[in-house]
Amino acid sequence: MRLIDLFSGGGGYALGFKEAGFEIVAAVEKDSAAAATYLRNISPERMYIMDIRRLHSTELMEGVGSIDVVIASPPCEAFTKASRRIMEDPLDRLYTDPRGRLTLEAIRLIGDIGPRIFIIENVPGIMDGDIPRYIRMELERVGYPEVYFNRLNAADYGNPSHRRRIFISNIRIKPRKTGGAPTVEEALDGLPDPRLPNEIPNHRYINPPKRFQGRIARVRWGEALEFFRGGTNREYKQYIRLHPRKQAPTVMGKSRFIHPYEDRLLTVREQARLMGYPDTHVFQGPIEDQYNQVGESVPPPLSRAIAIYVAEYLATSS
Repeated sequence: MRLIDLFSGGGGYALGFKEAGFEIVAAVEKDSAAAATYLRNISPERMYIMDIRRLHSTELMEGVGSIDVVIASPPCEAFTKASRRIMEDPLDRLYTDPRGRLTLEAIRLIGDIGPRIFIIENVPGIMDGDIPRYIRMELERVGYPEVYFNRLNAADYGNPSHRRRIFISNIRIKPRKTGGAPTVEEALDGLPDPRLPNEIPNHRYINPPKRFQGRIARVRWGEALEFFRGGTNREYKQYIRLHPRKQAPTVMGKSRFIHPYEDRLLTVREQARLMGYPDTHVFQGPIEDQYNQVGESVPPPLSRAIAIYVAEYLATSS
């Protein structure tokens, strides 16, 4: 089972497929820190560290042969309601916003590669207005007339945090649910206080912003130190103290959480635990880049569930 990964990030999406037995033939990622993380943990046959808009399919496919699956996670900023820069007209988000147009770049390469299955991941906002109809048109134009918009929540597949995402594909994706997910307390179990010496990768103490240092101790479970309004005027919480006996809220690239029992921020490793990463998955680059790699990824427990489903589909449809 041969796979190409577009907008590969730090490898969360690919990790589940790798664990399910897929061969990662090639990956494309513009950010050098994320690419370094991917190379260290996924070890694809080829890694293209470049802007995907400049990548021609002939270069990507040279000497590769047939591909079973293409996965892609184009940036979500054009479609997410949390962004203050979201464009009013949904179609402008897809065709005018340069970030949204990257989804069209994924479709271009999928059409050229011609995999048996493609799966494009993005936020639920990609379902707004006529965006799904036009995505269907674009995919039909490149040879995929059958398109499904699969809505999945990572917590249904054993992930310690909630994460509702849309997976656009040419097959219906219905992985088997696990029937439960670890709580925050269970996910963080065994990690020492990062203020003490330890050799756990990415488990380094992070000073809270000075404006919060005198207030953290007063924040209760589920409460937050900061609020901001997204592009649709909805209010979002930031610096939430996590409830130990619940799953965590959605982890995003800019997410910072307060430990349920200690008056400090979660480390990169702790946030990676909330996304279902094993401690052996080591994140590279500056600390802010590491947080972004965690928060902008597909949680490995969810990608593994999808990969197992896809592997079974390929085996029965060959």
